[in-house]
Amino acid sequence: QVQLVESGGGLVQAGGSLRLSCAASGNTRSLAGMGWYRQAPGKQRELVAGISRGGSTRYADSVKGRFTISRDNAKNTVVLQMNSLKPEDTAVYYCYGGYGDGSDNFWGQGTQVTVSS
Repeated sequence: QVQLVESGGGLVQAGGSLRLSCAASGNTRSLAGMGWYRQAPGKQRELVAGISRGGSTRYADSVKGRFTISRDNAKNTVVLQMNSLKPEDTAVYYCYGGYGDGSDNFWGQGTQVTVSS
């Protein structure tokens, strides 16, 4: 089992920046992929960014060039640096981690990001 705890959400004006952090604990040695999803009101949860244990990254088209994901395997943390935020980035952001073996991902409790226009 893995526990994930997010921090860093909040309210920011359009064009501003926020940094989300996620700390993993428990059986983290086998964690493969980690990253972030988000869910806006009335919309489905969508992948924002993911990173493999080796550092390979992937991003949603809507955040490419604005968001950067990074990972520290020694500290079991993953960080999402969000720049040039837009009102449409407003959502609850969820950290996830998985073993990459077909089992379900582990999820954090979510952190609210609100971008005002």
